[in-house]
Amino acid sequence: MRRREFITLLGGAAASSLLPPFAVRAQQSSRLRRIGVLMALDESEPEGKAQLFGFTQGLSELGWTVGTNLQMEIRWGAGDVNRIGIFAKELVAMRPDVILSQGTPVTAALRQETRTIPIVFVTVTDPVGEGFVAGLPSPGGNTTGFITSEAAMGSKMLELLMDIAPGVKRVAMIFNPDTAPRSGMYYFSEFDAAARTSKVEPVAARAWSDAEIESVVTSLGSGSGSGLIVMPDYFMLNHSRPIISLAAQNNVLVIYPWRFVVTRDGGLISYGPDFRDIVRRAAPYVDRILHGANPGELPVQVPTKFEMAVNVKTAKALGLKVPSSILIAADEVIE
Repeated sequence: MRRREFITLLGGAAASSLLPPFAVRAQQSSRLRRIGVLMALDESEPEGKAQLFGFTQGLSELGWTVGTNLQMEIRWGAGDVNRIGIFAKELVAMRPDVILSQGTPVTAALRQETRTIPIVFVTVTDPVGEGFVAGLPSPGGNTTGFITSEAAMGSKMLELLMDIAPGVKRVAMIFNPDTAPRSGMYYFSEFDAAARTSKVEPVAARAWSDAEIESVVTSLGSGSGSGLIVMPDYFMLNHSRPIISLAAQNNVLVIYPWRFVVTRDGGLISYGPDFRDIVRRAAPYVDRILHGANPGELPVQVPTKFEMAVNVKTAKALGLKVPSSILIAADEVIE
C-alpha cells in the first residue's frame, strides 16, 4: 500500500473513532430516510423555529443531513385543532420513517391516524393520562417521547405569583379546554387545591378566542388583588401577545410558563421547563428509531431543566417591587 493511501485510511479511521456510534452508523446509511414533523406553534413564531433548529442540529451531530441522507416534511399547526388534524392526516399519508410530534393536541391527532408509524412526542404533559403510552418506563406501542412537567407546576406558579404580589386574593388560571392537558384539569386541580390552602380564590378561566381572553383579563382588572396564571397550553402560547397587551392595559399580574414571553415580549414573570432543551433531546431518540429501535421500548423522559425569568421594568409599571429571593433565583432578569 502506498504511504499516502495508508495515511488517508488511517486519518479516516481516526476521525470515525471520534464520532458517536450513532453518527458513524448514520454516515454509513446510504438510504434516504424521511421524518415527518408536526409543530404545535405557528410558523411565524420565532420560538418555534428556534426549537426546531435545536432538533435538526441534534440530528446533524448524529450524522443526519437534510438533502443527503434525510428528508424532513414540516408542518405548523398554529394551536388550531382543525389545522392540526388536517396536517396529521397529510403527514401519515406520506408514510415517513418516524414523526416528531409537538404537544398534546398534535400527538392525539397523529395517534388517531396511525398506530404503526413511530411517533416521538415532545412537550406533552400527561402521556399516560391521555392514553399515548402505557407507562413512562415501558411506553409500549408506537409512541414515546419527552414530557413537559408534572401537575404540581400549577401550584408552583401560584407560589411565585404570590411571592411577587403578596396581596393577591383572587387568581384565575386561563386555558383552552380543546388544547390543554385533560381539558385543563391536569394543572387546574393542583392549582385549585394550593389556592384554597393559601386563602386565595381560584378561578377556572376557559377561553377559545381572543375575545374570550380579553373578557377574562378585563374582568380581573376590574377588581384589585387579582392575578392570572397562563396554563402550559399551545393555544395560549399562540395567543400570548394579546394577553401581555391586555394585562398591561388592565394592570393584571400574570405568570407564564414560557421564558421568552418575558424576555422578548415584556411579560412579568415566567416559570417552566426549558422547551428548547426538551425538543433538542428528541434527536437521539429519532436517531435510534431510524436505526431500528422500537419506540415502545424507549422510556418516556422527564424534563431536566427548569427556568425562571422576571421583567423588573414590567413589575415597576405594575407598581410592584420584585423581592430579592426571586431576583436571585431567576435565570434571567430584564431591567
